[in-house]
Amino acid sequence: MKNAARPLLLALALATLPTLALADGLQALEAFLRQVQSGQARFTQTVTAPERDGQPARVTRSSGDFAFERPGKFRFDYRKPFPQQIVGDGKTLWVYDEDLNQATSRNQQQALDETPAAILSSARTRAELEKTFQLQNAPEADGLQWVIATPKTSDGALRSVRIGFKDNTLAALDIEDNFVQHSALRFENFAVNPTIPPATFRFTPPKGADVIQDQQQ
Repeated sequence: MKNAARPLLLALALATLPTLALADGLQALEAFLRQVQSGQARFTQTVTAPERDGQPARVTRSSGDFAFERPGKFRFDYRKPFPQQIVGDGKTLWVYDEDLNQATSRNQQQALDETPAAILSSARTRAELEKTFQLQNAPEADGLQWVIATPKTSDGALRSVRIGFKDNTLAALDIEDNFVQHSALRFENFAVNPTIPPATFRFTPPKGADVIQDQQQ
Protein backbone atom coordinates (compact mmCIF):
# COMPACT_ATOMS: atom_id res chain seq x y z
CA MET A 1 0.00 0.00 0.00
CA LYS A 2 2.78 2.41 0.91
CA ASN A 3 4.61 1.73 -2.38
CA ALA A 4 1.41 2.27 -4.36
CA ALA A 5 0.86 5.64 -2.72
CA ARG A 6 4.32 6.98 -3.53
CA PRO A 7 3.70 7.70 -7.25
CA LEU A 8 0.51 9.61 -6.43
CA LEU A 9 2.21 11.65 -3.71
CA LEU A 10 5.14 12.38 -6.01
CA ALA A 11 2.81 13.48 -8.80
CA LEU A 12 0.92 15.79 -6.45
CA ALA A 13 4.17 17.28 -5.19
CA LEU A 14 5.47 17.91 -8.70
CA ALA A 15 2.17 19.43 -9.74
CA THR A 16 2.43 22.04 -7.01
CA LEU A 17 6.03 23.02 -7.70
CA PRO A 18 5.39 25.36 -10.66
CA THR A 19 2.76 27.25 -8.70
CA LEU A 20 5.08 27.67 -5.76
CA ALA A 21 8.04 28.68 -7.91
CA LEU A 22 6.29 31.24 -10.07
CA ALA A 23 6.30 34.87 -8.96
CA ASP A 24 4.10 37.57 -10.39
CA GLY A 25 5.63 40.68 -11.89
CA LEU A 26 5.40 42.82 -8.77
CA GLN A 27 7.01 40.11 -6.65
CA ALA A 28 9.80 39.78 -9.22
CA LEU A 29 10.28 43.57 -9.23
CA GLU A 30 10.50 43.70 -5.45
CA ALA A 31 13.03 40.85 -5.42
CA PHE A 32 15.07 42.59 -8.12
CA LEU A 33 15.14 45.88 -6.20
CA ARG A 34 16.00 44.14 -2.94
CA GLN A 35 18.58 41.64 -4.15
CA VAL A 36 20.29 43.17 -7.19
CA GLN A 37 22.51 46.14 -6.38
CA SER A 38 24.61 46.04 -9.54
CA GLY A 39 24.42 44.34 -12.91
CA GLN A 40 25.98 43.98 -16.34
CA ALA A 41 24.44 42.67 -19.56
CA ARG A 42 24.42 42.77 -23.31
CA PHE A 43 21.41 44.51 -24.81
CA THR A 44 19.60 44.85 -28.10
CA GLN A 45 17.20 47.69 -28.77
CA THR A 46 14.50 47.98 -31.41
CA VAL A 47 12.83 51.37 -31.85
CA THR A 48 9.64 51.59 -33.87
CA ALA A 49 8.41 55.04 -34.89
CA PRO A 50 4.89 55.18 -36.38
CA GLU A 51 3.93 56.85 -39.64
CA ARG A 52 3.67 60.57 -39.05
CA ASP A 53 3.24 63.72 -41.17
CA GLY A 54 3.46 61.71 -44.35
CA GLN A 55 6.68 60.01 -43.26
CA PRO A 56 6.64 56.20 -43.34
CA ALA A 57 7.03 54.12 -40.19
CA ARG A 58 10.65 53.46 -39.26
CA VAL A 59 12.35 50.64 -37.39
CA THR A 60 15.91 51.03 -36.10
CA ARG A 61 18.00 48.43 -34.28
CA SER A 62 21.04 48.84 -32.08
CA SER A 63 23.06 46.82 -29.60
CA GLY A 64 25.74 47.20 -26.99
CA ASP A 65 26.64 46.75 -23.33
CA PHE A 66 24.89 47.92 -20.18
CA ALA A 67 25.95 48.28 -16.54
CA PHE A 68 24.42 49.79 -13.42
CA GLU A 69 25.09 50.19 -9.73
CA ARG A 70 22.69 51.52 -7.15
CA PRO A 71 22.13 54.20 -6.21
CA GLY A 72 22.04 56.18 -9.43
CA LYS A 73 24.92 54.94 -11.56
CA PHE A 74 24.53 53.40 -15.00
CA ARG A 75 26.12 53.18 -18.43
CA PHE A 76 24.93 52.25 -21.91
CA ASP A 77 27.65 51.66 -24.50
CA TYR A 78 26.04 51.46 -27.92
CA ARG A 79 28.31 49.56 -30.31
CA LYS A 80 26.13 49.12 -33.39
CA PRO A 81 25.15 50.67 -35.71
CA PHE A 82 26.77 53.87 -34.36
CA PRO A 83 28.96 54.24 -31.25
CA GLN A 84 27.37 56.27 -28.48
CA GLN A 85 27.81 56.41 -24.70
CA ILE A 86 25.21 57.32 -22.08
CA VAL A 87 26.73 57.61 -18.61
CA GLY A 88 25.09 58.59 -15.33
CA ASP A 89 27.38 59.08 -12.33
CA GLY A 90 24.59 59.88 -9.88
CA LYS A 91 24.74 63.63 -10.42
CA THR A 92 25.42 64.28 -14.10
CA LEU A 93 24.07 62.51 -17.17
CA TRP A 94 26.44 62.47 -20.13
CA VAL A 95 25.53 61.58 -23.71
CA TYR A 96 28.50 61.26 -26.06
CA ASP A 97 28.19 60.84 -29.82
CA GLU A 98 31.49 59.47 -31.03
CA ASP A 99 30.91 60.19 -34.72
CA LEU A 100 30.17 63.87 -34.00
CA ASN A 101 32.71 64.03 -31.16
CA GLN A 102 30.00 65.83 -29.18
CA ALA A 103 29.21 65.44 -25.47
CA THR A 104 26.07 66.77 -23.75
CA SER A 105 25.68 66.98 -19.97
CA ARG A 106 22.50 67.39 -17.95
CA ASN A 107 21.42 67.27 -14.33
CA GLN A 108 20.75 63.56 -13.87
CA GLN A 109 17.85 63.80 -11.44
CA GLN A 110 15.97 66.32 -13.58
CA ALA A 111 16.56 64.25 -16.70
CA LEU A 112 15.74 60.80 -15.35
CA ASP A 113 13.16 61.01 -12.55
CA GLU A 114 10.39 59.53 -14.71
CA THR A 115 12.38 57.24 -17.00
CA PRO A 116 13.26 53.53 -16.98
CA ALA A 117 16.72 54.49 -15.73
CA ALA A 118 15.12 55.43 -12.42
CA ILE A 119 13.78 51.90 -12.15
CA LEU A 120 17.07 50.27 -13.10
CA SER A 121 19.55 52.26 -11.07
CA SER A 122 17.98 54.76 -8.67
CA ALA A 123 15.11 53.17 -6.77
CA ARG A 124 15.97 50.61 -4.12
CA THR A 125 12.47 49.75 -2.89
CA ARG A 126 8.99 49.46 -4.35
CA ALA A 127 7.88 52.32 -2.08
CA GLU A 128 10.48 54.61 -3.65
CA LEU A 129 9.26 53.74 -7.14
CA GLU A 130 5.63 54.28 -6.20
CA LYS A 131 6.37 57.91 -5.40
CA THR A 132 6.77 58.44 -9.14
CA PHE A 133 5.08 55.49 -10.87
CA GLN A 134 1.83 53.58 -10.64
CA LEU A 135 2.76 49.88 -10.69
CA GLN A 136 0.57 46.94 -11.68
CA ASN A 137 0.97 43.34 -12.72
CA ALA A 138 0.65 42.43 -16.39
CA PRO A 139 -0.08 38.94 -17.77
CA GLU A 140 2.85 36.57 -18.16
CA ALA A 141 4.10 36.50 -21.76
CA ASP A 142 7.15 35.14 -23.60
CA GLY A 143 8.11 33.22 -20.45
CA LEU A 144 8.51 36.45 -18.45
CA GLN A 145 6.72 38.04 -15.50
CA TRP A 146 5.71 41.62 -16.36
CA VAL A 147 5.02 44.85 -14.51
CA ILE A 148 3.56 48.00 -16.06
CA ALA A 149 4.95 51.27 -14.65
CA THR A 150 3.03 54.45 -15.53
CA PRO A 151 4.27 57.90 -14.50
CA LYS A 152 1.96 59.65 -12.04
CA THR A 153 2.40 62.93 -13.91
CA SER A 154 1.65 63.33 -17.61
CA ASP A 155 4.00 66.18 -18.49
CA GLY A 156 7.05 64.01 -19.24
CA ALA A 157 8.10 62.16 -22.37
CA LEU A 158 7.34 58.69 -20.99
CA ARG A 159 3.87 57.18 -21.37
CA SER A 160 4.53 53.77 -19.82
CA VAL A 161 7.11 51.01 -19.50
CA ARG A 162 6.60 47.25 -19.27
CA ILE A 163 9.35 45.54 -17.27
CA GLY A 164 9.95 41.85 -17.84
CA PHE A 165 11.70 39.51 -15.41
CA LYS A 166 13.02 35.97 -15.72
CA ASP A 167 13.77 34.30 -12.38
CA ASN A 168 13.82 37.74 -10.70
CA THR A 169 16.44 38.95 -13.21
CA LEU A 170 15.78 41.84 -15.58
CA ALA A 171 15.15 40.53 -19.09
CA ALA A 172 13.17 43.16 -20.99
CA LEU A 173 11.93 46.74 -21.14
CA ASP A 174 9.14 47.83 -23.48
CA ILE A 175 8.90 51.62 -23.49
CA GLU A 176 6.12 53.78 -24.92
CA ASP A 177 6.69 57.53 -25.12
CA ASN A 178 4.19 60.32 -25.68
CA PHE A 179 5.15 60.48 -29.34
CA VAL A 180 3.75 56.92 -29.68
CA GLN A 181 7.25 55.62 -30.30
CA HIS A 182 7.97 52.12 -29.03
CA SER A 183 11.39 51.02 -27.79
CA ALA A 184 12.01 47.36 -26.92
CA LEU A 185 15.18 46.44 -25.02
CA ARG A 186 16.20 42.85 -24.42
CA PHE A 187 19.00 41.89 -22.02
CA GLU A 188 21.23 38.83 -22.34
CA ASN A 189 23.94 37.29 -20.17
CA PHE A 190 22.81 39.35 -17.20
CA ALA A 191 25.44 39.23 -14.43
CA VAL A 192 23.95 39.82 -10.97
CA ASN A 193 25.89 41.88 -8.39
CA PRO A 194 29.26 41.94 -10.15
CA THR A 195 32.04 44.18 -8.86
CA ILE A 196 32.15 47.05 -11.36
CA PRO A 197 35.18 49.38 -11.47
CA PRO A 198 34.21 52.92 -10.34
CA ALA A 199 35.71 54.35 -13.54
CA THR A 200 32.90 52.67 -15.49
CA PHE A 201 30.50 55.36 -14.28
CA ARG A 202 32.80 58.32 -14.82
CA PHE A 203 32.90 60.23 -18.08
CA THR A 204 35.49 62.76 -19.24
CA PRO A 205 34.89 64.35 -22.65
CA PRO A 206 37.65 63.43 -25.09
CA LYS A 207 40.11 66.13 -26.02
CA GLY A 208 38.70 68.35 -28.71
CA ALA A 209 35.09 67.26 -28.15
CA ASP A 210 32.31 69.79 -28.49
CA VAL A 211 30.78 69.98 -24.99
CA ILE A 212 27.21 71.20 -24.53
CA GLN A 213 26.03 71.84 -20.98
CA ASP A 214 22.31 71.96 -20.25
CA GLN A 215 21.47 75.28 -18.63
CA GLN A 216 19.23 73.59 -16.04
CA GLN A 217 22.23 72.09 -14.24
